[in-house]
Amino acid sequence: MNIFVGSLPWSIEEADLRESFEAYGAVESVKVITDKFTGRSKGFGFVEMSNDDEALKAIEELNGATVEGRTIVVNKSEPKPEGERKSFNNNRSGGFDRNNRGGGNYGGGNRERY
Repeated sequence: MNIFVGSLPWSIEEADLRESFEAYGAVESVKVITDKFTGRSKGFGFVEMSNDDEALKAIEELNGATVEGRTIVVNKSEPKPEGERKSFNNNRSGGFDRNNRGGGNYGGGNRERY
């Protein structure tokens, strides 16, 4: 079962999170989500446990627990439906195209240049 863990302290490491969940059973994987530019934790992560009964017990016991002064949120992770994922590939607002015509909120768009 994939478990979402939110409101994590910025300083928590994957080993710490693993240790907290291993008290309830075998942990397959742990991932603290980090910002790709700064490497800093985003304050949430995921824990994968193979035994659903152990995972449910961990969720029940750890949801609302205090870790380093923060009350964490722990629940079963549900995948986002495909339609709700953000896609920036076709986003044509803002920026400039190859012909230096402004787009979106920057004015210009496809208007003729004078």
